[in-house]
Amino acid sequence: MKAAVFHEHGDIDVLRVEEMPKPTPGPTDVVIKVRACGANRLDTYSRAGRTKVAPMPHIAGSEIAGEIEALGEAVSGLSAGQAVAVAPYLFCGQCEFCRAGEEVLCLKADIIGLGSQGGFAEYVRVPASSVVALPKGLDFVSAAAVSLATITAWHMLVVRAPLQPGQDVLVHAAGSGVGSAAIQIARLNGARVIATAGSAEKLEQARKLGADEVINYNEQDFLQEVRRITGKRGVDVVVEHIGEQTWEKSVACLARRGRLVTCGATTGNEGKVNLWTLFAKEIAIIGSYGGTRHDLANILKLVAMGQIQPVVHGTYPLEKLGEVQQMMEQRQQFGKLIVTPGA
Repeated sequence: MKAAVFHEHGDIDVLRVEEMPKPTPGPTDVVIKVRACGANRLDTYSRAGRTKVAPMPHIAGSEIAGEIEALGEAVSGLSAGQAVAVAPYLFCGQCEFCRAGEEVLCLKADIIGLGSQGGFAEYVRVPASSVVALPKGLDFVSAAAVSLATITAWHMLVVRAPLQPGQDVLVHAAGSGVGSAAIQIARLNGARVIATAGSAEKLEQARKLGADEVINYNEQDFLQEVRRITGKRGVDVVVEHIGEQTWEKSVACLARRGRLVTCGATTGNEGKVNLWTLFAKEIAIIGSYGGTRHDLANILKLVAMGQIQPVVHGTYPLEKLGEVQQMMEQRQQFGKLIVTPGA
């Protein structure tokens, strides 16, 4: 099969499209013919060596939708040819957290495309337990576009924050997968949305998704703009996934008893917190990691119902993966970049 692989860590020049052995299913696995796979920051982190990756040569890609090609002998409830998406957060099913239904906290957790081979290939092997059937009529590109970033935003706002109707929420980086999804999820939950982005074009697109107020972070101080928009009150929730570059101001944007929920650290892993502000304003800093199979099933239903719109910047063949990752690293896109290995 064709696959985009790297044999060593580095920049986009280490990526190659090569012939790789087609996977076969283990007893509890399925093999999926990949129809669409979304690009994610995780892919660039693994390629650059920022995350632990095995094995080499490595195939990244965590946001997978396609058709079941083959099933392991112990798999039931699924069938060959069935259209599915893959919940990317892998779990053991046996530890204390898995038994409690908290699979994102699994003690042996992994993400498809990090410790295992991923979806930038014509075929991928995944645990059958991670497969979610697509609702009737939902296309593969749309499914791939919501399979990681959107469930991450859902888990942040619906499960971890949780956001309430009538509250104010600040969403950073509206053009990212998490940002474009968070705007829609916040609106769906009845919140007023303030979104940041780096260009007038992206701000206009954020408004079309439902942002009530927008801030150009290249031209405006987002903290001062949040204070202006909220009459110095601050916001109830901050969707933070930028990291070091925005951290202190993001915390300062919070109202009393506000919640900052974070799922990423693109610009660095360290963030200072004023402890007096933390306890005096009774604010909460909340970590949020990925999303579950249940989260993905909910999102796919909402997409099929037209209540959440997959935001797709473009689709690209496997051979263009390097360009796709460069576009993402340079923040040139609005929404998801989707690779279609079988095209």
